[in-house]
Formats: sequence, structure tokens, C-alpha cells
Amino acid sequence: MTTQQATATQQVADRFNELAQQGRFDVVLDELYAEDAISREPIGNKFLPDAEGLAAIRKKGEDFNNGIQEVHNGWCSAPVVGDAFFCVSMGMEVTMKGDTERTIMDELCVYEVKDGKIVKEEFFYTV
Repeated sequence: MTTQQATATQQVADRFNELAQQGRFDVVLDELYAEDAISREPIGNKFLPDAEGLAAIRKKGEDFNNGIQEVHNGWCSAPVVGDAFFCVSMGMEVTMKGDTERTIMDELCVYEVKDGKIVKEEFFYTV
């Protein structure tokens, strides 16, 4: 790991954390993602597709948000940085459209940074 890479990753992770704590994931996409970023879900996931490119990642997020009736709570841990990667634990308590009970979603999110931008996100949760 180069000092320069670690510093760049830390800067992106710090800004990600700042925006995540404000719930500003739209700004995270605008500021921190590369146009050709990739998004990966766990194998066996039946709800969200993988996505390639910033436009497809935005659409994936919009589709997910459109399925939510109400958000009751959300959280995101501080990032842990290693080389060109950082990870956070993230989750939310929601009521999905068509449901009457709340659902708790919890996942580990790993981000890869190159040239000061997130180029890949990968999510880990039980399917």
C-alpha cells in the first residue's frame, strides 16, 4: 500500500462518512462515485440486481427506495480503511410497501477507491 493511496482512500471514506451521517447518499453518488463504478449484491439475492455504471447504480437505489413505505431508523458505522478499500456496517429499519411489519436490514458494505473515486461497491448480508 502506498501512502498516497491510503491517504486518498481515507479522504473518500471520511467524506462518505460525513454524508452518510446526514443521510445524503444522493450526494455520495454525485461526489464520490466514478462514472463506470460497479455495484455487487450477494449471490442468491432475489431483490436487487448488480449494476454497472453510475446511472444503473442510481436506478438500482431509486427502485429500492420506491419499495419502502416508511423508514423508521437508519445507521452507518465509521469507516475502516485498508489500502484502496474501506468498509462500513450499514442498516435500516423500514416498513416495505405492502407489509404491515417493520423489517431490519443490516449489511457490511465494502468500497474500492481508485483515483479518488469509488469504483466498486459490494454488499454482504444474509439472503
